[in-house]
Amino acid sequence: MHPVHDPIWSAILAETRQEAQREPALASFLHATILNHATFEAALSFHLANKLGSAALSSLLVRELIEQALRQDASIGNAARADIQAVFERDSACEAYSLPFLYFKGFHALQAYRVAHWLWKQGRKSLAYYFQSHISLSFGVDIHPAARLGKGLMLDHGTGIVIGGTSVIADNVKIYQGVTLGALSVDKSLASTKRHPTIEEGVVIYAGATILGGETTIGRNSVIGGNTWIVESVEPYSVV
Repeated sequence: MHPVHDPIWSAILAETRQEAQREPALASFLHATILNHATFEAALSFHLANKLGSAALSSLLVRELIEQALRQDASIGNAARADIQAVFERDSACEAYSLPFLYFKGFHALQAYRVAHWLWKQGRKSLAYYFQSHISLSFGVDIHPAARLGKGLMLDHGTGIVIGGTSVIADNVKIYQGVTLGALSVDKSLASTKRHPTIEEGVVIYAGATILGGETTIGRNSVIGGNTWIVESVEPYSVV
């Protein structure tokens, strides 16, 4: 997508140019991460690869995998833009579009998950698990690559979030740190069944909440309070 037709990327470029002038100590980092790239996708692949590369899988190879996913599935880049827009609109600490892109690990974990999910759907499960492991190590967020997540999501702070493999999260959901979407049973005979909850559109889940069970659905636009333990479905527009 050309910057003229990509308002999120255009805003990030403009903000970053100003910041590079204001803070010369960061100029090299800002150029390498954003200003040297022609597109949002190119910058995103570079930034994530530098965070996820390891001795076992170099950042160069990780970047090739991310670029392959972004090239073959345009919805990944579109979802990333929607996630940035959600953070900018809903996080009082976010004063610029470039902030989540550069610094917010909840955003980074979410975009790396999107690549892992793409790998999972391609049948490349070993690589998907590699991404899951290194997302957890790098960002403190554990999202199974089989989970199905929408767009316009915000993982605020991110640390300690766990999302199980049959979880379904709709668009425009906000999840704070320490939230678990888990199963009620560890019985391996149930491995092929829906074991983790469904979170409908517009839900907010505050820090430390635990939501368990494949039949548990949190209805749209509900608010789940901090440290709440839920094993039954919640009606839409509820406060728990």
